[in-house]
Amino acid sequence: MNRNIYAAAALIALACALRSPQVFAQTPASAAPQTAADDQLFKGIYQEFYETYRLGPGDEVAIRVTGQPDYTVERAKVSPTGSVYHPLLGDVEVAGMTIPRLIERMTKELSEYLKDPKVSAALLEANSAKIGVLGDVLHPGIVVMNKPMSVLEAITASGGIADTGDKSGVIVLRALRDGSAQTLKVNVKRILEGKSRPEENIGLQAGDTVIVNGNTKKKVSYILSMAGFGSFLSFISVGRR
Repeated sequence: MNRNIYAAAALIALACALRSPQVFAQTPASAAPQTAADDQLFKGIYQEFYETYRLGPGDEVAIRVTGQPDYTVERAKVSPTGSVYHPLLGDVEVAGMTIPRLIERMTKELSEYLKDPKVSAALLEANSAKIGVLGDVLHPGIVVMNKPMSVLEAITASGGIADTGDKSGVIVLRALRDGSAQTLKVNVKRILEGKSRPEENIGLQAGDTVIVNGNTKKKVSYILSMAGFGSFLSFISVGRR
């Protein structure tokens, strides 16, 4: 892990050397109003995030057992080793679990002590998911994705796109489960001008890397060739299943 952190820090330092100190992060005054379809889309993004998010160290959850206040935990923090403490079960390994999977496991284990337990769980704080934002942004590096986050929100969290950045050719690199990589192109210029469809502002997943190409010579191929990029991807994907 230390080696990965060092490699990531070196990469971020190199990326910082590429950026311009000038930046934009403003929202256009003429942004399109949100419609019912937009609202439904964002509800879907939030639902998918909370249903598919895999727990990791630093996350906080609630585990509730109906009619059993002594065995209800309103706030439990996932330890550095990936477990939470339950008053009846002791330390329970939860790292890598989704909330539905956590409910399933807790129901099964509590059934050994309680008759037909009704278990529910909630993700209170998500602190373990990370994404990378590199290239021509003000603060390239790692962003903790503690809530559903779109491409534009990730860029804004990194200070915005520098004047040298290509707003119409932002790239999202996504590692797939089979080991291959998916490349998604996002026209942030259209989003900022209020001309895009809601789904064009892609919802990010843990382990994604957002790359803002330079509008001169610096392109995504340059970022990919930088020393340590593989270690950087490995670092932000730690804990991702």
